Amino acid sequence: MPVNRLFVANRGEIALRILRTAKRLGIETVLGVSDADRDSAPARLADRAVVLGPAQATKSYLDVNLVLHAATATGCDALHPGYGFLSEKPELSRRCEEKGITFVGPRAETIEALGDKLSARALAREAGVPTVPGTDHIATVADAQGAAEEIGYPVVMKASAGGGGKGMFLARTPEDLSANYDRASREALAAFGDGTLYMERYVEAARHVEVQIVGDGDGEVVHFGDRDCSVQRRYQKLIEEAQVTAMPPELRDRLRAAAVRLTSYANYRSAGTCEFLYDIAREDFYFIEVNSRIQVEHPVSEEITGQDLIARQLSVAAGAGIGVAQQEVTFKGHALEVRINAEDPLNGFAPSPGRVAAWEPPTGPGIRIDSHMRPGDLIPPFYDSMVGKLIVYADSREAAIERMLAAIRAFRLEGPKTTIPLAAHIVDHPDFRNNTFSTRWLEDKCLPAFLQE
Repeated sequence: MPVNRLFVANRGEIALRILRTAKRLGIETVLGVSDADRDSAPARLADRAVVLGPAQATKSYLDVNLVLHAATATGCDALHPGYGFLSEKPELSRRCEEKGITFVGPRAETIEALGDKLSARALAREAGVPTVPGTDHIATVADAQGAAEEIGYPVVMKASAGGGGKGMFLARTPEDLSANYDRASREALAAFGDGTLYMERYVEAARHVEVQIVGDGDGEVVHFGDRDCSVQRRYQKLIEEAQVTAMPPELRDRLRAAAVRLTSYANYRSAGTCEFLYDIAREDFYFIEVNSRIQVEHPVSEEITGQDLIARQLSVAAGAGIGVAQQEVTFKGHALEVRINAEDPLNGFAPSPGRVAAWEPPTGPGIRIDSHMRPGDLIPPFYDSMVGKLIVYADSREAAIERMLAAIRAFRLEGPKTTIPLAAHIVDHPDFRNNTFSTRWLEDKCLPAFLQE
């Protein structure tokens, strides 16, 4: 059934991104906004904007009842959740189905199966996809210490129900486990409502690599290449790139095939990302998790394939399939993405909300800006600090780095403190240029040098 009127249940740059594709496809749009976003660029672009509630996300964007009421009251036949907020909440997918609204994302049972990392690991093993050596549920400190002796130190404890570093800690000794286990479980419980922990071998030198897929929900899956997301601070990505150039090509082919095999086995529907850890020393990869939504970093995949991933999502939602076969997806060039966050790197990355006095992003061939910001806009203190993404494309990684540096230096953004100066430092660093970094590199080496300048 075609999508005629789409409800966008998100804000900021991803809401604008979805609205633009929907409009290009001739789909009528309704945007749900908080009171803080009623005059935002997405609200002005949508055919109609309805206020969900006050600025606090818990009383607007995160309230399933309010979102569903707004979607049904405005006669929408489909709902796109974007990323963050309710995008990976099975309740929203399930209740959309109950109300006859097409959820532009996976089925509720798929989100549940993949949202819990332990069940996702079990599913990966069933599909023949390698996982990091580790455990299932760890109930006590004693159990954790016994398992760590078998796996071998160092180990990392993780929250079964979530990500983003919550409930996660590295243990190099039994004493580390004893000192941190209870705190990690409490942190996981507070963040996700579930204090369950599990353990994995800690890979000392690793890259964070992932594969972009779109599935039709009936076992057909197409991948749109891979991305390297290893520049991270506290497990939060700062810079992403496509394609992955740090792996041997034959191993990269296996990585893509593993992602397709897993999501096909799960009858995955819509866009998703399979995340893996690349063990540099062993030249092997391990499955980490599936993000059951469109990702922040999807533009770099679009740039190297020429595909519109939001359009692919809407095609699946309309029952028209993925709209492109695997052999039709070609890969060319290299793309980089820098996240622009309203944070002060020189002050512990403290949030920097406030008025944008000047907003003059760079322009030119191979430069793309995904942002909802305009001169004079207010960055509110209620939401994620990301205000935009700077994406560049070129024929090679080396050329993309030069284009990114020029674009960063041409970016005029005045008012709030941002991560733009740090991004320039990272991209110009010899280790980044030479592609000789790992997931720990930013925090252990690059950031300390930046703070001393």
